[in-house]
Amino acid sequence: MEKKRILFTGGGTAGHVIVNLALIPVYQEQGWEIDYIGSKDGIEKKLIAELDDVTYHPISTGKLRRYMSIENVKDPFKVIKGTMQAWRIMGKRKPTVIFSKGGFVSVPVVMAAKMRRIPVVIHESDFTPGLANKIAIPFAKKVLATFPETVKYLPEKKAEYVGAVIREELFQGDKAKGLTVAGLTQDKPVLLIMGGSGGSQKINETVRACLPELLSTFQIIHICGTGKTDPTHQETGYTQFDYVNEELKDIFAATDFVLSRAGSNAIFEFLALRIPMLLIPLSLQASRGDQIVNAKSFAEKRYARILEEESLTKEKLVEELRQLKEYASLMTDTMEEYKSEKARDRVIEIIAENEK
Repeated sequence: MEKKRILFTGGGTAGHVIVNLALIPVYQEQGWEIDYIGSKDGIEKKLIAELDDVTYHPISTGKLRRYMSIENVKDPFKVIKGTMQAWRIMGKRKPTVIFSKGGFVSVPVVMAAKMRRIPVVIHESDFTPGLANKIAIPFAKKVLATFPETVKYLPEKKAEYVGAVIREELFQGDKAKGLTVAGLTQDKPVLLIMGGSGGSQKINETVRACLPELLSTFQIIHICGTGKTDPTHQETGYTQFDYVNEELKDIFAATDFVLSRAGSNAIFEFLALRIPMLLIPLSLQASRGDQIVNAKSFAEKRYARILEEESLTKEKLVEELRQLKEYASLMTDTMEEYKSEKARDRVIEIIAENEK
């Protein structure tokens, strides 16, 4: 009997890959042939390369820029080239269904799938659809939402709310291992600081500027972004990493509070793990505002506190983290009301329902 074949796509940031990483092991266990189309040098290539039995196919892709650049003129041609590359890959590999997590690498893939008449299921993580998914949605058969409110922004006949797909491994972390990896003790609560997969220079600089005040209350695990650690800071109780992958579940298990950007996948993971969070969403100057909307939704439900990037100073950060610690127990009580809708299982059911 010939094996079934599924093709995944999505990339640009870790957020466009994480849900795929949660789903791929299920298909591996079921003996599916698995392909992944991503960019030539994006973060998705690094993350998928670590997996066994997944064939990675790099293609040409455009990029959304919020500034003037000659590259904006070249991008349509890159998308056309990427579409033809994806079309050829699908002709050779013959997947029965495609699952897309978005990002600009997914646009040519979804367009090629329509040409090949291969059904596509899209998963939208943010409160409102991103530009890549807005372009891709007309070519898709089904569009799944993480926030219940997102459905109103999607075509009624294609849309379904499924909730957040959380990687099962994150619930299997070991606190003692996490403390050991970070070189910390159990003497003080642990504050995890994350600036997204690319890191945040402003968050990094502000945190380092008020380390003495923060270390009087917390031990700190600081995931800074590749190339953004600062070797001049060797304070006791402060540990820096460029990026964490394998040990992330243990780091999460050791975490009492988190300071983070407001990417949807990350904040839903903190919610599922009941970690009180202070969110600093990307500003409108650096994004389309999706993280601001994500953060406001969580703050309204009392899952998180928000500190706008424009208001980020040493003094304000110290005060907001003090408030986070003070209100943490109320926040975790509220988080207990959030129930997992078994989103992963429902996504797998929908993919099966929409196979070619």
